Amino acid sequence: MNRRNEYKVILAAVVCHVFWGFSFMASRTALNTAHIFLLLSHRFVLALAVMSLLLLTPLARLHLKGKPLLPLIALGLAQPVIYFFGEQVGLLHSNTIFSGVMIAMIPIVSTVAAAPILGEKPTWGQLLFSLLSVGGVVGIGLMSKSHGALDGIGVAALVVAVLSAATYTLLGRGISGRFTAFERSYMMVAVGAAAFTPLALIQSHGNLAAYLSPLAEPSYLLSILFLGLCCSVVSFFLSCYTITYLTVARETVFANLTTAVSVFAGAVFLREPLTWLGLLCCVVILLGIYGVQRTARKENLPR
Repeated sequence: MNRRNEYKVILAAVVCHVFWGFSFMASRTALNTAHIFLLLSHRFVLALAVMSLLLLTPLARLHLKGKPLLPLIALGLAQPVIYFFGEQVGLLHSNTIFSGVMIAMIPIVSTVAAAPILGEKPTWGQLLFSLLSVGGVVGIGLMSKSHGALDGIGVAALVVAVLSAATYTLLGRGISGRFTAFERSYMMVAVGAAAFTPLALIQSHGNLAAYLSPLAEPSYLLSILFLGLCCSVVSFFLSCYTITYLTVARETVFANLTTAVSVFAGAVFLREPLTWLGLLCCVVILLGIYGVQRTARKENLPR
C-alpha cells in the first residue's frame, strides 16, 4: 500500500467533514433570514451552477452517455434529499440528546450493512474504535440541553435519516467503479436542486422576488456561499472520492469528526460554552477515528 496516497485520501475525508462541521454554524446563521427550503434551494442551485461551469474547463468531465442514470438518481435522493428531510423533521420532533445519538449511529449501521452487501468485513479493532468514537458523540449529546419533546414522528424521521445516509455510502461505494467522483457529486447537487427549488418556490408563493430577497442580506449570502461552494461542491466531491478508495468502516467514522468540529466552531465563533468534559469527548472522537484507520486491513488505494 502506498502510504502517501493513503494519507491523501484520509486528508480528503478530513477536509470534507471539517467543512460539514462548520455547516451547522452557517446554516444556523442563514436560517435567521430564510426558511429551510429557501436555504437548501439556494445552496444547491449555486453548487449546480458552479459545477456546470467547471464542465467548461479541463478540470471536470461528465460522461453519462450509455450509462444507467437510475443509480445516480437514487444516490442523489438518498443524499441530500431524503437525509435532509429526515434530519430536519427529526430535529423538530425530538430532543437534542436522542437526535444526536441517532445521527451518531450512522457509521455503525453503515459498517454492519457493508459486510453482507459489499463483502467488507470490518476488523474487531475497527468495530471497537468506531464504538469509541460514537461514544464521544453520545457524550456531547448528553451534555447539551435537551430541547424538544420526543415523539413517534421524530423517531421515524431520524431512522429514515440514518438509513438514507447508510444507503448513500453503500450505493456510492458500489457504483464507484462505473461513475467518477465528479459524476456522482454532480448528480447529487442536481437532484438536490431539483427537489428543493420547487418546495422553495411554493414556500415563496411563486414570487421570484420573495425567493431571491434573502440573498440581499450579507450574512445570509456569505452563509450560502460557504454552504454551496465548500459544503456542497467541495465536500460532496471529496466524500465521493473517499468512498471510492476507503472501506465503509474507514470512511463513515469520519462523520463523527463533524460533531467535534461543530462543537469547536460554536465555542470559537458563537461563544457557546465548551467544558473540559466536552473537550474530552472530542478527544475520544478523534481517538476512535484514528483507531479505525490504524486497525484496518490492507486496501487497494489509488496510485
